[in-house]
Amino acid sequence: MLKYYSTGKEEKEKYGREAFEKVLRLLEEHHKWFSESIPLIASENIPSPAVREALASDFGNRYAEGWPGERLYAGCRYIDQVELLAIELGKKVYDAEFVDVRPISGVMANLATYIAFANPGDLMIALAVPHGGHISHGKLKWGGTAGVVRHLDVERYEFDEENFQIDIDGTRKRLKKLEEEGKKPSIFMLGASVFLFPHPVKEIAEIAKEYGAKVVYDAAHVAGLIAGKIFQDPLREGADAVTMSTHKTLAGPQHGMLLSWNKYAEDFKKIVFPGLHSNHHLHAVAGVAIALAEAYVFYEDYARQIVKNAKALARALHERGIEVLYEHRGYTESHTIIADVSKYMDGMKAEKKLEEANIILNRNLIPKDYRLKTDYRTPSGIRMGSQEVTRLGMKEGEMEEIAEFIKMVLVDGRDSKEVAVKVREFRKEFQKVHYAFSSQTEAYEYIKIR
Repeated sequence: MLKYYSTGKEEKEKYGREAFEKVLRLLEEHHKWFSESIPLIASENIPSPAVREALASDFGNRYAEGWPGERLYAGCRYIDQVELLAIELGKKVYDAEFVDVRPISGVMANLATYIAFANPGDLMIALAVPHGGHISHGKLKWGGTAGVVRHLDVERYEFDEENFQIDIDGTRKRLKKLEEEGKKPSIFMLGASVFLFPHPVKEIAEIAKEYGAKVVYDAAHVAGLIAGKIFQDPLREGADAVTMSTHKTLAGPQHGMLLSWNKYAEDFKKIVFPGLHSNHHLHAVAGVAIALAEAYVFYEDYARQIVKNAKALARALHERGIEVLYEHRGYTESHTIIADVSKYMDGMKAEKKLEEANIILNRNLIPKDYRLKTDYRTPSGIRMGSQEVTRLGMKEGEMEEIAEFIKMVLVDGRDSKEVAVKVREFRKEFQKVHYAFSSQTEAYEYIKIR
């Protein structure tokens, strides 16, 4: 900890200098650590050097309230051109009529749909968190965005735990009971933070029509897979809006995006500004434009390799005694896999031991935790994603090696620090960003511009 100096110019300067230098040192240490680690967090990725360049640009110091060409600020000559290009690229990549790149996160994009399609007190149907649902879809009781911010009444889908999919027949029965209580849904929310298999968008869209409700598809986790044409096409399958964050499988900066149809365009424009945002992080918009250009050119190959790697990692872990779920369905059709590690330890202990071994993943609730009412801090499972290691150029053979490292820690009980040495050696060959236009800068290279 830094010693606090409370009086005198010299003491203030000393404290400020120490803090300044410590922050920069910690940033460099973080970069070095990740260059020596195996990054498996399913909600993260490494952007290309070009995206990092955009994030360091002067766009991040400017304002551009409103829609391009209709700004409330001067100085947007080049900013408008970049944002319009991002919109054009979004339309091409996702075959969307309307694209808004102003939401600063996936959660804010979700909130825009809650405002457009429902009023406070209205009913929304969404997945429960142990079934893969995201907290931004959650009810007031659990602190979810839908409940806390928009005051929606959130009820869950019935869920087929054995196959990890929404139970359409069970959900219909549940809706009938809710209807008898005087409740009719305004929104059917799809998408998840554990998104293993495509969702039944067509079937849910048919149900939504019966109630005059809208379908929103949260593509945060699978946006890059959809861009690569291998997961599903929610707009064509019946979604009224598709929301996303842009930094997971899409591998852009941390930002958001909203896709929809022209009939909803004016409503969304007004909701995003002035309703939800003032400025919208213009350096990130430039990064999104670059990521979309990369997706347009490279992501059919990238997305396919992501899924191949996820399946290979799941299979290799299963062969080594780790209970990866949904073997009978091929484990996954996305970047994400989940495993039950409860026969060895709880998910929190697994997360910590693996982090000490430079293997970065997260603990996660799994479906059985819903029945067991397991505390989210010590769940039964862990969640892994293949998207970042794939972007580093790894393929199926490397997934075997990663599985072996995980086995050493969780199954064999090997010392995490000893495994970390092996991980650092393994990572030496994978330091460039792939599936991008340029990769002259290493993936986690720290760049000084001060």
